[in-house]
Amino acid sequence: MPIARPAAPVRLDAVELRVVHLPLVSPFTTSFGTETVREAIVVRARTAGGDGWGEIVTQQAPLYSSEYTQGAWDVAQRFLVPALLDAGSSASGGLSPEDVSAVLEPFVGHRMVKAGLELAVLDAALRAEGRPLGEYLGATVDRVPSGVSVGIQRDPAALVDVVAGYLDEGYVRIKIKIKPGRDVADTAAVRDAFGAIALQVDANSAYTLADADTLAELDRFDLLLIEQPLQEDDIVDHAALAARLRTPLCLDESIVSAKAARDALALRAAAIINIKAGRVGGYLEAVRVHDLCREAGVPVWCGGMLETGIGRAANAALAALPGFTLPGDVSASSRFYARDIVRDPIVLEDGYVRVPTAPGIGVEIDPVALDDATVARVELRR
Repeated sequence: MPIARPAAPVRLDAVELRVVHLPLVSPFTTSFGTETVREAIVVRARTAGGDGWGEIVTQQAPLYSSEYTQGAWDVAQRFLVPALLDAGSSASGGLSPEDVSAVLEPFVGHRMVKAGLELAVLDAALRAEGRPLGEYLGATVDRVPSGVSVGIQRDPAALVDVVAGYLDEGYVRIKIKIKPGRDVADTAAVRDAFGAIALQVDANSAYTLADADTLAELDRFDLLLIEQPLQEDDIVDHAALAARLRTPLCLDESIVSAKAARDALALRAAAIINIKAGRVGGYLEAVRVHDLCREAGVPVWCGGMLETGIGRAANAALAALPGFTLPGDVSASSRFYARDIVRDPIVLEDGYVRVPTAPGIGVEIDPVALDDATVARVELRR
């Protein structure tokens, strides 16, 4: 399902980058560690037709992936932004959002940076045209079911209490983080407490194939899926593990592109795919992963990276595509932040979040909140 109508090119005059620190409403613990403050990079694309906004979803340390904030900050300024400014000059005829990935392709990796830059250019172009991102990507619904990701808690009883709160708020799917020693008992506690809720677990690469027997114990809990149990490059081992489990395996960190998704499906290493635009290099590549999986009859859902309101709004638009048949991690902004950097943060309505309908990503920046969260700022011009 290719983009029906490409966006018009924009003349890129400058790119502003900001490192922001947003305190989380509660610590978020996974097998990688615990976050109390979300560090990310906000991108502002200044064009002749107005500004566009994007978000680079790196974290402070290279734990989830090899990308991290200071590395992203450096490569964006040294290489990626100058390449876009050159390509987006008036002399070149401007920069089409669909051409951003090609301009940046010579630079190996750094997919999260590329995704944030692409989104900012895309937002500027669509705002100038008065087109919402959802319409541009191919959204078919005006709201999407919202799941919530629950970090590892002090003990199973504390986990049950936290899950109860999110169910009371109306979330339609619960995902709990697991790691060795905090897996079977935690999952059993949630299943026993809440019966037949939509429940899945996320290992964030914490296991090896030697742990197959432990992971097989999770089969009895009727889970939607087990997400990324093994390391991101263990595609063959994931295929071997999938053959030993009844519960569907879902890949997250392993899916860094449409090609990676195609390879994983060919090896039967996954029955479900988690799509994160930042991880695959942008929303247009995310659409390509979606289209590939939809053609193969493989369900997909939209994962989250603790985005600010910028990325959260864009994720809602992405999750409205027809192949996203499982609830994703597009939760309300208040799940993570007492104060977001957009004026109208994403909210939960009867278990759903609305797909923004205003032009571009569909949200407006709160300049005071953005300034208060900013710890570093730079603007690059041609």
